[in-house]
Amino acid sequence: MKLSVLLPVLALGLCSCGGGGFGGTSVSDSPAVLNVSGWDPKERQRGGASYSEHDVSALRVNGAQGLIARSAKGPLLDEKFPAFLRSTDRSGMLLGAYHFVTMDQDPAYQADSFVDRVRSVARAQGISQRKILLVGDFDTASSPDRLVKFIQRVEQRTGVTPVTYLENSAKLRASLSNASPAQKSIIRRSPYWIALYSPAGTERSMGGALTPDGLMEQYGIWDEWAMWQYGGVIWQGGRSQAKHYNTGSWASPRYFGSMGHPMERNVFKGDMGELNSFWDRHGWAWW
Repeated sequence: MKLSVLLPVLALGLCSCGGGGFGGTSVSDSPAVLNVSGWDPKERQRGGASYSEHDVSALRVNGAQGLIARSAKGPLLDEKFPAFLRSTDRSGMLLGAYHFVTMDQDPAYQADSFVDRVRSVARAQGISQRKILLVGDFDTASSPDRLVKFIQRVEQRTGVTPVTYLENSAKLRASLSNASPAQKSIIRRSPYWIALYSPAGTERSMGGALTPDGLMEQYGIWDEWAMWQYGGVIWQGGRSQAKHYNTGSWASPRYFGSMGHPMERNVFKGDMGELNSFWDRHGWAWW
């Protein structure tokens, strides 16, 4: 195991099985990053540790290195964002914010709103000169032009390139793979945060389980991915259900460490030093 900081997590339920995993990444030897929104924390489903938007210390104890909170969904502000940002800062975890870019507003306008909100909330919550990772989460109906407009406007406003989070959508893959060379060049500047989770790796590509590398290749833009959301939550019958990528090559537990709530979980493709460098490059010195 590469990261001594994650050793306590193994005792709490994260397994080291699955060999090298996919792309040289596995649960046990990759830094853990969580993402949250106003939907979190979801209901308790078992005995174990708990958290709230006001106290995320249990996530840190369980090995989380960074927390990325939703700022807004289009024009709708996430009411828990300020508390999540403050408690993450207090815990010592890396700080991140994402904006869900909806189809009902111009993406450049949404980029302005995102940047303004992150700055105002960080100032109001007393965040002391810590960079905040910026992320654009794009609707599955998005076009290459919409990604380009959001990315370029964030760059113009902050001097940093935001991370791009994409759902696993056939329509989105087709749209981006047909982007112009100029559009792909701009989008490629933005690190790819991949969403791919399934209870048994049942999604198929070329006769086998769809892997992060395989999904990335279908976009025809990036040479590598930066983060992988391997664990998510779906809603069934008014209850959240944990959903996570779990195959013979990649093994992951149903829950994050000792946490009693289902969570959206990610691994960073690299070691802890590389994660800190990544956060420094794509984090905004908002002050």
